[in-house]
Amino acid sequence: MSSERKLRYAMVGGGNGAFIGAVHRKAMALDGQFELVAGALSSSPERARASGTALGLADDRNHGSWQDLLADELRRPLGERIDLVSIVTPNHVHHPVALAFVQAGFHVVCDKPLVHTSAQADELVAAVRQAGTVFGVTYNYTGYPMVREARHLVQSGALGTLRKITVEYNQGWLATAVEEGGGNKQADWRLDPARSGAAGTLGDIGSHAENLAATVTGMEPEWLCADLTAFGAGRRLDDDTQMLLRYASGARGVIVASQVAAGLENDLRLQVSGTLGTITWRQEDPNHLVHSPVDGPRRILTRGSPWLSPSALQAGRIPSGHPEAFIEAFANVYLGVAADVRAHASGQPADPLAADYPRVEDGARGVRFIERVLESAQSERKWTALAGERA
Repeated sequence: MSSERKLRYAMVGGGNGAFIGAVHRKAMALDGQFELVAGALSSSPERARASGTALGLADDRNHGSWQDLLADELRRPLGERIDLVSIVTPNHVHHPVALAFVQAGFHVVCDKPLVHTSAQADELVAAVRQAGTVFGVTYNYTGYPMVREARHLVQSGALGTLRKITVEYNQGWLATAVEEGGGNKQADWRLDPARSGAAGTLGDIGSHAENLAATVTGMEPEWLCADLTAFGAGRRLDDDTQMLLRYASGARGVIVASQVAAGLENDLRLQVSGTLGTITWRQEDPNHLVHSPVDGPRRILTRGSPWLSPSALQAGRIPSGHPEAFIEAFANVYLGVAADVRAHASGQPADPLAADYPRVEDGARGVRFIERVLESAQSERKWTALAGERA
């Protein structure tokens, strides 16, 4: 593969009216690394082709189903095939599409949560390892420069021994019965267990909260105690969740995720406290990271400042003081995937600084976490083990 050419990609899902598909395409276009050449952009063949035409896809690569897309790519000479597929469908489609493309030898990027069950997740992890392909999961908040700086501060020991990890992710878009009448496409599938899975808000934004905590701290909880609620009348899936976490190190954690917090928009907050200080980050003010050391004045670290860590600087594009946010964070995940795909083609190991993105194993861990939270919420026991029963 020439390092000069763009990586060719296909998209499954994400057609007309799909918010997240447009975000992925804009993010992939941002740094000139990718080119959309094929797609199956809807579950409806007619809508899929109409969406592909609107995006300028050639007729022979504009497909009515993902099965047709995969079959067509496999018929093409190796030098003309896509390099990867981006999967931005409702959750229930992730597993069959991802597994089929991995087994066919294609690189994959998949939205979260990865799949519905841990058995599906384990199957997908095994398939990726057997195929030796690149597989990214778009936990996009890991792409923010100041989240990467937060991770660096933890790794460097600036906070000392960690004691408390708190993540809150509060939205208000389900505070009213937006699903009534069928006019809200997002509510339509996200509140449907057949398409969304067994978790509602837990899977949608709680999965982001879990991943953010794990990415920044490098720790996974051993025990949890969870409470899930559906405040919306008649809803079959949770719209509010809260949990307590215990870590092997002795640290404690709290995750709150709600989509019925009336009046709130996308209020994701992270706070990590250790023996030497605390860091605080808010997604709605993403270019600032507050570091409060135990023995000195509080300081506000800003995106793009020259004294940040290499990983934080790598994730920035413009000088400090110019806001970077949501789409750029997505783009950073895709940049990590691109670096890994190019390294894979060259037969050389990828530079860890460049290939910084959530992998299939992160997605699988998130699925197992969701299952344990559901188990805890349905149990009368106070604590549920994250990895099987413990004495």
